[in-house]
Amino acid sequence: MSNSYDFIAIEGVIGAGKTSLATLLAERRNARLVLEEFEDNPFLPKFYEDRERYAFQTQLAFLASRFKQQQNMMSQDLFHQFTISDYIFDKDRIFARLNLDQDELALYDNIFNIMTGIAAQPDLIIFIQSSVDRLLENIESRGRDYERNITPEYLKELNDAYNHFFHHYNRAPLIVLNASEIDFVNNKEHLDYIEEQIFEKPVHTNTHIHIAP
Repeated sequence: MSNSYDFIAIEGVIGAGKTSLATLLAERRNARLVLEEFEDNPFLPKFYEDRERYAFQTQLAFLASRFKQQQNMMSQDLFHQFTISDYIFDKDRIFARLNLDQDELALYDNIFNIMTGIAAQPDLIIFIQSSVDRLLENIESRGRDYERNITPEYLKELNDAYNHFFHHYNRAPLIVLNASEIDFVNNKEHLDYIEEQIFEKPVHTNTHIHIAP
């Protein structure tokens, strides 16, 4: 019997492949696809040039955009049985804790705590783990100008923060996908295997998927 979900969220650090996997699975399963609207954030290019100066503006812009999307996700979709998204609302605070100073974080938390209680909650989360080297390769290959300012040091900070966050995450069943040696974009067998693990196999908290190269 196939697993039944209303909302699957795919997460990972910048360049992990979460948007690609979300898109591929949504196409295969005829799911409603909800993608993070990062390109609509006018502060993001400035943030990668000067993190300290533009962190708070960037964070609040993302928080507002993500919350609006979460509200729209709660509306019924007559053409799709379930939703796949390339982020979860809870992850917003990973970036806040990493980039905001103490006063900014206190103000941010006041707003975030109001919103998180009424945001959509996924039935399943797929966390894509990857090495910093692989993340850098993926970022370079997609060629977004403003991402050229992302440093390996910042990616390592993010990687550590994501790993810590999802190691302690218990609000939904979690599949951890080790993507350092996986190519689900170009290797159909890898994608088939991932799809099978998600939809056909029993899923428990902290289920790990490893595919040997």
